[in-house]
Amino acid sequence: MTRASSIRIAAISQTIPAAYRRSADGGYRGPVQRQLPGGYELDDDPSRLDLEAVHRYLSEEAYWALGRSRETVERLAREATRVVGIYLGAMQVGYCRSVSDGVSFAYLADVYVLPEHRGRGLGKAMVREMVQDGSLSGVSWILHTRDAHSLYASMGFVAPSARVMERPGG
Repeated sequence: MTRASSIRIAAISQTIPAAYRRSADGGYRGPVQRQLPGGYELDDDPSRLDLEAVHRYLSEEAYWALGRSRETVERLAREATRVVGIYLGAMQVGYCRSVSDGVSFAYLADVYVLPEHRGRGLGKAMVREMVQDGSLSGVSWILHTRDAHSLYASMGFVAPSARVMERPGG
């Protein structure tokens, strides 16, 4: 990790913590860090993010974010309501983020587990922590995806109703 990355991560950790750990009742919810089978660790500390690795995967491999700039990845992490990562030692192998008003809705975004680490329940653990076990478990969640529908269905996601409309970005 470069010095510039460390400075940006420090800036992210100074701007996120109060918001990303705020519970639905406005109280503080402490950090989540737990061991998973196989030596993996789930952690929602934004200062631990390896933004170089997150940017590399999103901009080079994720169909929804191909070509996304490093600056955009950093801003999205910084302005997220919460981020959750999966780590194997110091290596980041999974990531997701959410955006929410903290009261009525949350949007799940940029969910990934590196291909060589899939099939171990890591994505499910990460999404479960974000959607079901986190402080936003009582709000309505939305996401955009063209894959992993069974994973999201297991967390209670269903096809959108006739009430949902979308205005795609430019």
